[in-house]
Amino acid sequence: MAFFDISRRGLLRGSSLALGASLLNIKAPGLALASPVPAADLVSAAQAEKVLNTIALSPNWVYGKLMKDFSAKYGVEVNPTNPEGNSSEELQAIRSLKKQERGPDCVDLAPSFAQQAMGEGLLQPYQVATWQDIPDSVKDKDGHFYGCYYGIISFAVNKSVVKTVPRTWADLLKPEYRGMVAMGGNPMRAGDSFAAVMAASLANGGSLDNIEPGVEFFARLAAAGNYNPIQSDKGSMVSGQTPIALRWDYLALTIRDEEAGRTEFEVVVPGDGAPFGNYYVQGISAYAPHPNLAKLWQEFLFSDEGQLGFLSGFAQPIRFGRMLEQGVVPKAVLDRLPTPEAYKQVRFASQAQLDKAKQVVADLWAKEVKI
Repeated sequence: MAFFDISRRGLLRGSSLALGASLLNIKAPGLALASPVPAADLVSAAQAEKVLNTIALSPNWVYGKLMKDFSAKYGVEVNPTNPEGNSSEELQAIRSLKKQERGPDCVDLAPSFAQQAMGEGLLQPYQVATWQDIPDSVKDKDGHFYGCYYGIISFAVNKSVVKTVPRTWADLLKPEYRGMVAMGGNPMRAGDSFAAVMAASLANGGSLDNIEPGVEFFARLAAAGNYNPIQSDKGSMVSGQTPIALRWDYLALTIRDEEAGRTEFEVVVPGDGAPFGNYYVQGISAYAPHPNLAKLWQEFLFSDEGQLGFLSGFAQPIRFGRMLEQGVVPKAVLDRLPTPEAYKQVRFASQAQLDKAKQVVADLWAKEVKI
């Protein structure tokens, strides 16, 4: 896994413990899902193909219910091959099985692998009916791949240790947070830590093209004695060793709910700067043995029903901002999220921007951040 990639297993695991599978079916009074219905000819052509071959989609993630719902909705079978696979294995499956009935129909990839796949001609273009809701920055203009779900950096705050919850990046510099602020590891190796540096940059005069202010922020945090070099994980967060953890929101929110009644956590999306997000994309194999079913699966994933499925596991759906505007996100879901409106401002970096930022962090981190 490249250091700035989201762990798909980490992103989607524990979904039934988060919002709960029942939220996939919640509708507020009078609420109607607004996304377009797939064309009848696509549905009939897809049903004639009978079996959809997915890959690297574990039934233990939110994908488990999505696959079951898709199968029941359209009367087709879903064959989840290599359910614990990764992006590299998905591309290899397209290459090695491209002439076979058991080849993957569609893939779920980290963006860097999607770029590689497109360059190799492994993906065919397709634009879902809700195409306009997907930000241009997370999709190929011709439809070879398109962002589907994402996470953003948040503050996971253990309120048994932290008496005043920080609301902004600037707050983290206050003396009361001495030794409290931690990340998931060194930003040259841990994806969420790298994302935290990028998010701090966006809040301190930087941009997706300039991560240096983020490094400078952590240098100030360390100089103030507030940066805690202990690698945060659930254990250290619960014990209070890392009482303010800069982590992906989906991880923080899952821990918050799992610990309810034992340890009180508050998850905060900082109010200064735009949230920084990292995402996974969908694509259809250029050699899909069931191309119409692959297209119908994409329509399902990008419909309101499918997007709410991702949200049930705190994986933010790529159409979240638009769905908020349309009023189709149930209140029961919104009530479990910190500052829902903040997700409408999320920023995504291109591969070139990530590569540039990675080099800057590698060059400056050890020199600037003195622990």
